[in-house]
Order: sequence, then C-alpha cells, then structure tokens
Amino acid sequence: MSPLQRGGPGTAGERGLTLLEVVVVITILMVLAGAIMPVAKVGLKRQKELELRRVLRDMRNAIDEYHRYGSQGQIQSRDVDAEGYPPDLDALVEGVEQVGTLKKLKFLRRIPLDPMTGEAEWGMRSYQDDWDSRSWGRQNVYDVYSQSKGTALDGTKYENW
Repeated sequence: MSPLQRGGPGTAGERGLTLLEVVVVITILMVLAGAIMPVAKVGLKRQKELELRRVLRDMRNAIDEYHRYGSQGQIQSRDVDAEGYPPDLDALVEGVEQVGTLKKLKFLRRIPLDPMTGEAEWGMRSYQDDWDSRSWGRQNVYDVYSQSKGTALDGTKYENW
C-alpha cells in the first residue's frame, strides 16, 4: 500500500491544524497586534495635533484679517471696537458690511471644532486681557486657544498653543 492510500501523517489525507499550531498562530497575532496599537495611538494623536494647529492658524488668520480691515476703516464702524478686533467669533462667520459697498465680508465659513475636545467651544482672550489669561474680558476677540487640558506629544499643554 502506498503512503497516499494509508492516510498517515504528511499525506494528502491529512486535514486541518493541530491545537498547538493554532495556539502558536494566535500568540504571534496577539504579539503583533500589541506592538501595533501604541504606534496607531501615537499616529492618531499626532494627526489630531496637526489638525488643531491648522484650525488655530485659520482662526487667528481670520481674526488678523478682520483687524486689518477694521484698522483700514473698511468695515462699518459699528461693527468694530476701538482696537479693530471682532466682538466675538460669530462676527467672523456672519460677516460685516464693507464700507462703501453692499458687499458683506465673511472671514470663516463656520466656527471649527476643536479636534481635542470635539466641540466648537474655544477659549478666547480680549486685547485688554493678559497674554496668559484664561478668562475672556468680552471686549473683543484678540486670540483663541483650545480648552483641552491634555498634553501634546512634545510635552506642552494644548491650551498654551
């Protein structure tokens, strides 16, 4: 009788895996998954940090642009305070009338979400506030910051960005 007809080990009649082989494969997969998870978490955090930097830059550019138009007298005086900064973030979205035209200037399409908190709530500072103030004086919006209490990959606090 040939080995193929007997159905012994190493023959074409052998089917499936032994319990030991299954345990070894599962162990290898668990080790690989355990090594990938921390890398994936850091990558996700880095992506959120990049998004936060972009959003802060966009909002600060919008505030600066509003200030530039206000300083040049191109925005209706009732919409601009003495320093030329917007009264709140909504003014950047709703827009203001440009002097001498019927054109409405809008500086943001919407108030963006803070990627760290997932909400459109931002800390704000007035021109009259201290540079590190955590309370908004409500005179105008000079600067914005994240209200997240988290720490970035570089060790800084998101609220200090």
